[in-house]
Amino acid sequence: MKLLTLNCHSWQEENQLEKIRYLAEIIKEKSYDVIALQEVSQLIEEECVFNNIKKDNFGFVLLQELKKIGVTNYSFVWDLSHIGFNIYEEGLAILTKHPIVEDNSFFITKGTDTNNWKTRKIVGAKMNYNNRLISFYSCHMGWWKDEEEPFKHQADTLLQHVKKDELFFLLGDFNNSAFLKGEGYEYMLNQGLYDTYHLAQEKDEGITVKGKIAGWDKNKQDLRIDLILVNQPIQVEYSEVIFNNSNKSVVSDHFGVEVKIVI
Repeated sequence: MKLLTLNCHSWQEENQLEKIRYLAEIIKEKSYDVIALQEVSQLIEEECVFNNIKKDNFGFVLLQELKKIGVTNYSFVWDLSHIGFNIYEEGLAILTKHPIVEDNSFFITKGTDTNNWKTRKIVGAKMNYNNRLISFYSCHMGWWKDEEEPFKHQADTLLQHVKKDELFFLLGDFNNSAFLKGEGYEYMLNQGLYDTYHLAQEKDEGITVKGKIAGWDKNKQDLRIDLILVNQPIQVEYSEVIFNNSNKSVVSDHFGVEVKIVI
């Protein structure tokens, strides 16, 4: 099973449509089983195509581009997290080739006002894979030292919602450097989670952010903040960073993370 997580920085990129088409081509090439996307935006004023999805929703547009190149077996779920730049409904999505048995979304922040950009929601999808139910959650978390919406509260709330007796994966932008001791990354691992990067038989340096990006305005360090965590010590063949100009072209201000697991 192949998994991908990517903070897609949607509609903030130059040549955005070209990058969406390129992303679709790579998805076709790689044939991911599950894709978790963060910062999946749509204009507030755009018209709806179905449910809460509008026609410029990044995930919906990506699906249309996949269909144009003959890939028709993906479905997706999306939900709103908060309003971005006063004009976008920003959310999270999960795309998958497998039948979704159940999907859900829930707030993990103290506040639930979607007009506050610090409000965070998680989007989850449970699917049947080889007669085994597995849950996947697309996550975009806050910062460890945020006094208004601290990471610890978000992590605790997230883990209260997941079903710990089932295999589950947390994929996304955790906004906590894996290189910092005593902060959010270490806290997650102390809750019984495993980092697929460390479980992988083969891996690269794992860097998903270089330099200054939104939310890390003063950053000058290489960061590993985009992660794929799991609640059981499974077999991971490899973990590699993608869309970093070394392994495929850049499509966002974050690089993606791809893992291949054996279940």
